[in-house]
Amino acid sequence: MAEPAIAVVIVNYRTAALTLAALAALCGERERLPGLRAMIVDGGSGDDSVEQLRAGIADRGWDDWVRLLPLAVNGGFGWANNQAMLTLLQSDNPPDYLHLLNPDTRIEPGAVGCLAGVLDRHPECAVAASLLLNEDGSPSGSAFRFPSIAREFDRGARTAPLARWLGIAPVLIADAPAGAADWVTGASMMIRATALREVGLFDSGFFLYFEEVELMARLARAGWSIRHEPSSRVCHIGGAATGKTYQFADLRVAPPLPAYWFHSRRRLLVQLYGTPGAIAAGGAWLAGHALFLLRRALGRAGGHVPTRREARDLLRHGFLPVSYDRQPAITRWNDPPGQPPAWIAWAKGGGA
Repeated sequence: MAEPAIAVVIVNYRTAALTLAALAALCGERERLPGLRAMIVDGGSGDDSVEQLRAGIADRGWDDWVRLLPLAVNGGFGWANNQAMLTLLQSDNPPDYLHLLNPDTRIEPGAVGCLAGVLDRHPECAVAASLLLNEDGSPSGSAFRFPSIAREFDRGARTAPLARWLGIAPVLIADAPAGAADWVTGASMMIRATALREVGLFDSGFFLYFEEVELMARLARAGWSIRHEPSSRVCHIGGAATGKTYQFADLRVAPPLPAYWFHSRRRLLVQLYGTPGAIAAGGAWLAGHALFLLRRALGRAGGHVPTRREARDLLRHGFLPVSYDRQPAITRWNDPPGQPPAWIAWAKGGGA
């Protein structure tokens, strides 16, 4: 059986040094997977990232396996990945598997081949993802259950004993073993090209956050499985491109989430459960959050740190769905590259 063709896609946004370091970590994988190649997408950084990346690739002699794709606009995570995947899938030698990797990651030896092995052994599997590790080596969140109305209440309440009493399984699958999950983190995930040709690429109505959850829900509806593989280990800094690298240990209140986080979550919930379900999920979170604030006032918050203005921002940005939340904007594998993301058109029309 021939070795599968694998292409790694890394989206850079003002993190050129991290991207080059991530590429350096991939060099060892090429000894195990000689046909491995990479495409670096610069998502309209607007700084000197393209020049740094171009020089870094040339200086290290990586031109034979790394291609740089500069984009003129910052269209978001999903859209930037789509541009690379469209280019690769429409090329004369398309890959069998596409490994989407964040620039703020460092793969451990064998991580890429391990994911490819999962896809080889499980032909029904569309996505295989790595175990993410924090910088201190402790496990980070990697495998998850889909959000639901009950889980939104649990997310707001932050009261594990109550969730267990109510029979609510949390979104995060703690200490997730190898095997199936509803969805897995997009920081290091390998996707089967055949599955993308069937169901489409990322929905370009998302700017940032939750686009991978929507894709995996779509894959699941089409009969594909999603798998988590802890033998593939990847260190993840997290938040390097967005600047959201918070340390909460000494904070009483965490910094607020950006408006687009609420826009994306609202859109996801509408895509999963329709407008009534999305509103019910928002209401469930608010009810749970009210319970959490009461516990916190009584000094029984269990060390959980609230996010500043989260309830207000949910009501302002993420509670009531708008018309475009119900409009899928799925990019198909044979669409021409370069089409602007749907969220930009909607924003210009007075939407998100």
